[in-house]
Amino acid sequence: MLVVIIMGSPSDAEFSKRITDALDEFGIAWETRIASAHKVPRYVLDLLAEYEADSSPKVYITVAGRSNALSGLVDAQVSAPVIACPPYSDKFAGADLFSSLRMPSGVAPAVVLEPESAALLAAKMLGLVEADLRSAVRGVQKRHAQRLLDADAAARG
Repeated sequence: MLVVIIMGSPSDAEFSKRITDALDEFGIAWETRIASAHKVPRYVLDLLAEYEADSSPKVYITVAGRSNALSGLVDAQVSAPVIACPPYSDKFAGADLFSSLRMPSGVAPAVVLEPESAALLAAKMLGLVEADLRSAVRGVQKRHAQRLLDADAAARG
């Protein structure tokens, strides 16, 4: 099992680290790559061909903002699930997110805006074929719920 994180540029590295940190919490193997659908589309296609040659379960997470062609290109070329996790840009007041939300028919990456939630969705998808991972997901969910209950207890005094 593997999560392949493809960033559109090196500037996405800090955002992507939040995804890899969350994947580490689940014990999921991951690889990060940098490849732009606009600037090096042939390289993206070659990269995907390498990953697709390996039949083990995988999920792709694409991290690209502005004009997000990367998520659509990846999704159109692979049979595995693709999660688009575009970083928010103050420069465009969120308008650049529309390029992740509107894809042509036949292209269907999931869109998850929070990096940790993108990792959670990948874990749930891979958990369909791995019982231990399903248990890890439940454990993480329970820890998050307990933090809220603890905070509520502290707020009550």
